[in-house]
Amino acid sequence: MSRATRVSTIRRHLVDGGLVDLGLGEATQKAGHPARHETDGFAARQHVDAVGTLLVIVGAYGPDWFATMREARHRLEQPYVKCHVDGDAPGLADNELLVRWATSAELQARKAAQEARQAPLKALLRRDEAQQRAEEERQSLERVGQFGLF
Repeated sequence: MSRATRVSTIRRHLVDGGLVDLGLGEATQKAGHPARHETDGFAARQHVDAVGTLLVIVGAYGPDWFATMREARHRLEQPYVKCHVDGDAPGLADNELLVRWATSAELQARKAAQEARQAPLKALLRRDEAQQRAEEERQSLERVGQFGLF
């Protein structure tokens, strides 16, 4: 059973990330029509799953609601926020995401995937640094050798 996820905590994380809280009521959220709203933003509501765990449903609204949904997912899946976001849960509208606290296994898998994505870049940086050190050492030896000539 996962930990209870409070709507106020998720809302705070999204607002701190630069998203606008539209403060829509539950009835407005369930009515759908995300593109009818003039301002891009989100609305969150509490949800109880089948086993009784408190979860949060975050809906994206506005003319570019898809970009807002992508930003919300990105923000909530950051390592310091530690949430799991599911956009394919049954009963969700196209503009909604189901949010809960991530388990340790999910966080470790996410960290391993990030390290795998960054491995080629890290190898390239290490190689460039080694080449730069070798060049500096060569120039230093060259200067020392030339200094003795004068």
